[in-house]
Amino acid sequence: MATLDALKRALRQKATSPTQPLSDEQYSAGFDILLQGPGWKTYQDFIFPQLSQVLTPLFNSRIRISVLEIGPGPKSVLGYLPDDQRRKINKYAAFEPNGSYATELQEWLETKSPLPCLESLPDIHRVPFTLDSTVTDANDGQEKFDVVLFCHSMYGMIPKRNFIERALEMLAVQPEGGVVVVFHRDGVDFDGLVCHKTASFPSGTVCVADNDKMLNSFSSFIAGFVMQDKDADEAVHAEWLKVCRDLGRRQEAHPGHLFFSAPEVMMAFNHHATMLPELTAQMPLAKEGRTVKNWEARAHCPASILRPTKIEHLQKCVQWALKHGVGLTVIGGSHSGHCLWPNVVAIDMEAFDQVHVQAPTDNGIDPDFNSGSLIIAEAGCKTGDIVRAAMAAGLTVPLGARPSVGAGLWLQGGLGHLARLHGLACDSIVGLIMVSVDSAQILCVGHVPNEYWPTSGVRPENEAELLWAVKGAGTNFGIVTSVIFKAYPAPVYTVRNWIVSLDDEFEARRRLTEFDKLIASNLPRNCSADAYLYCDAGRLQFGITTIEAGTTKSVSDIPTVIDTILGPECNLKVVDSVGLFDTEMYVAGMHGGHGGGKTSSFKRCLFLKHIGAADVATILVAAVESRPTTLCYLHLLQGGGAVADVAPDATAFGCRDWDFACVVTGVWPRHQDGTETAQAAVQWVYHVARTLLPLASGVYGADLGPDPRDADLAEKAFGPNRPRLARLKRSADPCKVLAYACPLPEVPMGPKLMVLVTGEHGAGKDYCADVWASVFNTASPNTPKARVASISDVTKREYAAATGADLDALLQDRAYKEQHRPALTAFFQEQIRQRSRLPEEHFLNVVHSAVDVDVLLITGMRDEAPVAALSHLVPDSRVLEVRVKSREETKRARGGCQMGDGVVNQKNKDGINDTNGRLDATVSDWSPNLIFYNDTPGSEIAKEYGQRRLLPFLSEDMQQLANMVRSVPDFPRSGIEFRHLLDISQQPGGLKLCVSLFRSHFAGDWNKIEAVVCCEAGGFIFASALASQIDLPLVLIREAGKLPPPVVSVVKRPSHISHSTPNSSREKKMEMERDAIRSGASVLVVDDVLATGETLCAVVQLLAETGISADQISVMVVAEFPLHRGRELMRRCGFGRVSVQSLLVFGGA
Repeated sequence: MATLDALKRALRQKATSPTQPLSDEQYSAGFDILLQGPGWKTYQDFIFPQLSQVLTPLFNSRIRISVLEIGPGPKSVLGYLPDDQRRKINKYAAFEPNGSYATELQEWLETKSPLPCLESLPDIHRVPFTLDSTVTDANDGQEKFDVVLFCHSMYGMIPKRNFIERALEMLAVQPEGGVVVVFHRDGVDFDGLVCHKTASFPSGTVCVADNDKMLNSFSSFIAGFVMQDKDADEAVHAEWLKVCRDLGRRQEAHPGHLFFSAPEVMMAFNHHATMLPELTAQMPLAKEGRTVKNWEARAHCPASILRPTKIEHLQKCVQWALKHGVGLTVIGGSHSGHCLWPNVVAIDMEAFDQVHVQAPTDNGIDPDFNSGSLIIAEAGCKTGDIVRAAMAAGLTVPLGARPSVGAGLWLQGGLGHLARLHGLACDSIVGLIMVSVDSAQILCVGHVPNEYWPTSGVRPENEAELLWAVKGAGTNFGIVTSVIFKAYPAPVYTVRNWIVSLDDEFEARRRLTEFDKLIASNLPRNCSADAYLYCDAGRLQFGITTIEAGTTKSVSDIPTVIDTILGPECNLKVVDSVGLFDTEMYVAGMHGGHGGGKTSSFKRCLFLKHIGAADVATILVAAVESRPTTLCYLHLLQGGGAVADVAPDATAFGCRDWDFACVVTGVWPRHQDGTETAQAAVQWVYHVARTLLPLASGVYGADLGPDPRDADLAEKAFGPNRPRLARLKRSADPCKVLAYACPLPEVPMGPKLMVLVTGEHGAGKDYCADVWASVFNTASPNTPKARVASISDVTKREYAAATGADLDALLQDRAYKEQHRPALTAFFQEQIRQRSRLPEEHFLNVVHSAVDVDVLLITGMRDEAPVAALSHLVPDSRVLEVRVKSREETKRARGGCQMGDGVVNQKNKDGINDTNGRLDATVSDWSPNLIFYNDTPGSEIAKEYGQRRLLPFLSEDMQQLANMVRSVPDFPRSGIEFRHLLDISQQPGGLKLCVSLFRSHFAGDWNKIEAVVCCEAGGFIFASALASQIDLPLVLIREAGKLPPPVVSVVKRPSHISHSTPNSSREKKMEMERDAIRSGASVLVVDDVLATGETLCAVVQLLAETGISADQISVMVVAEFPLHRGRELMRRCGFGRVSVQSLLVFGGA
């Protein structure tokens, strides 16, 4: 079906002059048609949810919101927001030039109260919005707004950039965060303005009744005018009726109606929208007329296309994007539909086009790669470039089958004809160089040869995790500049083709079954078979290609069986790696060849098993028979072999169990891009993909993008690795700089609470963990889901994989495990030697396997200060260490392990994870969060402890306190999401609730506390309220010069937030009165936040100056930000034994 824009152009071509604008009645009649049927569904499925989503950060950061809406019509879309958002709107103004609409809008707002908390009457201006428009308040000043909204109201505003800039001027300057939101038909160009956020809805449609009256109103509305002369108007409308009926699509399910495509786009602009010149002044722009291969991308109008020529340019791009809170897209081979995105800056990697071949060398640094050659390919290279350079050295890399595809393919899988022999393209990646989109640092990941190491390159802390992620989802985590591949000897390929004409559906299904069971399944690894289902000259065709990789040009007898089934091949060729590109059947054999730029295509790829099975074969044959153009086809690429040898969780590419990759390919002549023909082909691809999806074992993520129709496919794109990838995406790209890459899911909530159950051997920690899990699992109401996991099991799995030991026996058979104990311990110690961050990797593996639970209790962990060492890895979860202790006589009586009321002998169940070689640490330099003394037989005491000490962390009171903390984005500078903790004290009951939780959660003995200590400013508020309730003296710590002598003082470095504010000094002195607390007293320090730990270290140091040791200090804070590793700093400064508790935990900066 034609788009509304295509219809508009066609209608205007038929018009004669002079014309006149639509009357209010004519406009209303046309607009009402758009809101019927599928037109209203666009509002429900796209506009309402997208508006809510884009406004959520702003609404969460403000108590009251003011809105200016341009051209709202008879009702505002704001009235369809969720109730909590509508109640925050306290001021509403609008420009609505349609008089009848303005009246209806005023009446609707005042009588129906869709915005129930307006503090004044709606201010409706019955005039068009112009570049000089203003809204004045009661004091004759210019009103500023938090939100300016255009919903289908920019038509006729030319140039559109000027109107957006005028709207930006009407946003409130303080506080920052105001936004201009635009909903418009796709394809709009804002001439270099940069979107803060954007989203598309390409599947929108409108429906109009096929009768003259309705079509006359509809066509006038779409054209935007009528003729001044009555006779001319009648003549033009007669032509318009014909145009509508020629371009509209009819559907059997809706007789008497015409359908038109109405793709939508949402764009949000903020004060940073005009900052593009700041970036374009620092680097070259893309060459004029830069060709983009993907037809979807060509339809988009990016803010600009930059062409960086050195890695420092890429760093500047990232720094600029982070500074202004906007996203970037990356152009490699330009086959991706999201390499260009509306009003988003695109980075063209074309200048990074070098390929280097490194012969085998022994550099003594990385022995794993001394035995083979490497290919170093920059990210602007195409597959053909790499293959040619490698072949010149007698080498190859298992890349894709098309010479023009770029880095996006290699990083997201890479399906080629060597996959069965050497694996996917991403499996050959051994290292890469990338620019971090979190810090703009140059990261060297994996094996990077010394001569290619950038001057300022660094190894990231999470190197192993990043290398894992880029091997299958690599476009999401940074801007890759170079990829290092493991190379293989270049083979010679023997290519054979068969084409069989099919008489009917039955024969088609029979041939698929024969191909699956008799041909493909019997081929050796060095041979792969592709199949094609297509139509030619009105007849169904079945094409088969076998590609055999060998070391010589001699022809093997492999096809003998195939010849018996299919007959002699149509042709046979022996080619090298470059020649192989031209032998693809779809390039040279089908429909006269699809090469040469004569066609455009759209594809989605699903992984299938048993293509000869009746249910799969039936769908495949029916798909080809329902093709919308004669050029559409199905391509089946064989898998198995080396692809399946890799475990699903060994790389991010988790879809490994498949026989064939089914590429559903919609094709049409290139001159029909954007027409109904192209749309029908795209719709066909999605329909076939959705039909196959329930039978598929996975989906190829490289083709997917932000299109809402890809959402269901994306669910199966990464196999079991989606939760892990989502978490890494949030940590590697927290500001969503690469928001338009292959879609990953929102981070699953995962465990809200992680309890690290530690203790000496025989203390009964595994037993206690099981008891506490049952406490959570039987709690009500809203029973949380809890699970126990042993971190030592990760090592056992890796040991079993490496040695062939029986994993089930290692996990369940105590005697078998004890036999392997020395080897297990040696294996783990060797792993630690090679991978210093192994404990963190093991911890994350356990966490990633438990995203479906609310509470995760982890045993088998014997690392020092585990909360300080690991909590930053899971910044949105609360991590507690509960140390289980027992008297020596109790442990001897148990013989090592407690089970029910009896005793089971157990030696060292989980000692293999003692990374420090210290199995019993009776004196440690850190303090656990909680201690449980497990000396009483049975489970009652442990159960009561869990109910009293652990269950309250998930209480409604705790959630209520968290809800009182307002989030303020980009304050005090861009990139920081400020949590307004002091807002608790400004809400009814806030301080009372906070003090109550302090009292009930304190793990120490209140009877021993002699004073409450706090420092300005946030700590004063919470500490004074607590001290008043428990009747203890309040000791104040202040900046130097604010307390009378005698005082003691220390120097404090600035905190995370204070360091972010302008003109903050590098260091400050903190003081307290010398005699405010007696030497040796036990004190409680209360503060609002623990982030970097700088303030808390200074406070503890100050208390030490007065004779109070770390053992005598307890700390309670309202909120903790584990990402900044404040506990780790405390321990490094020698204050690890200070007991630190927090009521709330927040992720982010």
